[in-house]
Amino acid sequence: MDYQEWVRAELKRMSDAAGFCYTPAGEIETRLSRLRAAMAEKETEAVLVVEKMDLYYFSGTAQDGVLYIPLEGPPLLMIRRETERARIESPIHAVTEIASLREIPGRVRDMGGGLPRNMGLELDVLPVKVYRRYGALFPGTRLLDAAPLIRGIRRIKSAFEIRLMKRAGKIGEEVFLRAREVLREGMTEIELGGLMEAWAKRLGHEGLLRIRSLNYEAYSWHILAGPCGGIVSQSDSPMGGLGLSPAFPVGAGHNLLKARAPILVDFGICYHGYQADETRMFSIGEMEPKFRDAYRACRRIHDAILAEARPGADCEVLFDMGTALAEEMGYRDNYLGPPGLQTRFVGHGVGLELNEFPFIARGHAYPLEAGMTFALEPKMVFPGEGAVGIENTVVVTEDGCEILTPAAAEIFTVSR
Repeated sequence: MDYQEWVRAELKRMSDAAGFCYTPAGEIETRLSRLRAAMAEKETEAVLVVEKMDLYYFSGTAQDGVLYIPLEGPPLLMIRRETERARIESPIHAVTEIASLREIPGRVRDMGGGLPRNMGLELDVLPVKVYRRYGALFPGTRLLDAAPLIRGIRRIKSAFEIRLMKRAGKIGEEVFLRAREVLREGMTEIELGGLMEAWAKRLGHEGLLRIRSLNYEAYSWHILAGPCGGIVSQSDSPMGGLGLSPAFPVGAGHNLLKARAPILVDFGICYHGYQADETRMFSIGEMEPKFRDAYRACRRIHDAILAEARPGADCEVLFDMGTALAEEMGYRDNYLGPPGLQTRFVGHGVGLELNEFPFIARGHAYPLEAGMTFALEPKMVFPGEGAVGIENTVVVTEDGCEILTPAAAEIFTVSR
């Protein structure tokens, strides 16, 4: 056995022992077929996939490389590092090693047929410098935006993807139960977050929540206690929290957890790349009536929207329904943020990334479809006092929707 054969055998043995879940070949073939159908409709001759989660979605590997997908002919996976792992992880047959992006045009020519007249790239996330480099590498090729095609395909989840998201939801359920056991007065938000994250990782949580964005990172712990729940920060959410420093001014910080104050825990889980986003409320001793009432209002909005969430339901209409219900219950100035800083969405798509389609939001007037997955999160914010809310990740079924995050929806109350 030569060195490369040994490496492949050893990597396969260790990853199998670790319970790695590889994307099936049939799953990849279906995704490529759907993309090619969209490419044909938009008269796109090829797509070069660069963004990491798009690469993983279409190839099954997140190793450093790019995937060339022609409208006709087999795809070509070009890996800079690490090729042997990519060959194990991806069911794509044509996998080749490159030392530099400069080699890409030559490898494409080697496939036969020459370079494409036009080629799609993910222009929503591709840095200008990299875009210009690809323009120089393909001087006779017109570069198009493939992001709408790719994001449109990724909005519908397969049974394989939903299984992974369900597993993430089950991990979340166990983590919330564990949080109730370790929560105590006087600990800090970040201390509780760290304990929850350690338990989540023990169960398979991968630690980071990916988001398709520039200048925004998403971590598991978004724990906001008492007045910190009323602080808005840079994240596009009803509340932001104080965070740990001006360098990371969002989420859990060193604020102390106190009795009777609302403790909002927005804790997402990532399992084999797929995420389940959820929020639950905690309290040390009985939460004050004002916040209990507001939490009941959040649950009412949550349940009312889900009762109407089915294929064909208009996302903007669902958003407006939640807003009207909040106003009817007297929470106009608290729903989805403080006055003047309220968000324009109550739900966001979730999968490999936290901001996929669909959005239950103003300006998103399109229908839900079976297989879409989104996180629904009605929340109330009281500046200077706290915040409450609930969030569940759901999948749209043929005749309604199914919750993928089964943690109990009641307030998790611990003794003082």
